[in-house]
Amino acid sequence: MQPRNMSMSGVVDLAALKAAGEAKTKAEQARAQRQDAGAPAPSAATPLVIDVTEETFESAVLQRSSEVPVVISFWAEQAEQSKQLNATLERLVGEYAGRLLLARADVYANQLLFQQFGAQGVPAVFAVLAGQAMPLFQGAAADDQIREVLDQLIAVGEQRFGIVGTPVEAGAAPAAAPEPRPATPQELALSAAHDALDAGDLGGAVQAYRNVLATEPANAEAKLGLAQAELLQRVQDADQQAVRKAAADNPADVPAQLAAADLDLVGGHVEDAFGRLVDTVRRTAGDDRDAARLRLLELFDVIGTDDPRVVTARAALARVLF
Repeated sequence: MQPRNMSMSGVVDLAALKAAGEAKTKAEQARAQRQDAGAPAPSAATPLVIDVTEETFESAVLQRSSEVPVVISFWAEQAEQSKQLNATLERLVGEYAGRLLLARADVYANQLLFQQFGAQGVPAVFAVLAGQAMPLFQGAAADDQIREVLDQLIAVGEQRFGIVGTPVEAGAAPAAAPEPRPATPQELALSAAHDALDAGDLGGAVQAYRNVLATEPANAEAKLGLAQAELLQRVQDADQQAVRKAAADNPADVPAQLAAADLDLVGGHVEDAFGRLVDTVRRTAGDDRDAARLRLLELFDVIGTDDPRVVTARAALARVLF
């Protein structure tokens, strides 16, 4: 199967957006600071393959990416293709003998990290250079295709950031993740909310996320979880056929349009959901307009404010409001 995004074409654009020159300077400064502090350079005992978690991502990936290109493989135990790709990546990274590092991330244990990278499924492979993330490819791939991408990654690391890696021991065993620090009460509460959502206890999840936000209103993870739980709660008992018929028969019925937009989003028709609500805002006034606008903002939270579809819909909303 031909993998999606099987190229490094996105690297140039990302480097331009993030100012490659600045990133190179920062990478050089980070290396110099470690040398001045007497920090040891990577040695022959440094493993080429590590298991990374959300807790260890900064030290294991971001900091290391100023010394060596880091390839991140998102995988899942249930996805056999992702495990096979990991085995291939481990072998190939070993052949590069220290010019690359492979970081494996279990998506079920690191859902927030998975979302932050914007991955759409597993297997998904990204890279981090000098603290900058970039997509490599998604899906299975032949060895020669992967080698071509890795060669391009190494070239970008050398040419744009001065990152060349350090010879390390090929075939070294994955490093065990450092012992995480004790969870804070807020983190425990957030974990309980996630567990409730995963278990289908939508009412419990909604309340748990609200409890977190009551003491930490800016918690982005809790906001996302609450938006997801409330959306699922609204659609769980919906008669889809009846909801869609009501919306089609009564374009001016705001509750009917809100319910249909929820179903659109849950069904993966994101643009349809946003477009329906923008049109509802445009056609209405007063309380009805506020209801449609607020529901649209809630659905933005479900998708994520950085998603291009949200950016487009937010601009459309601004045009009809002002």
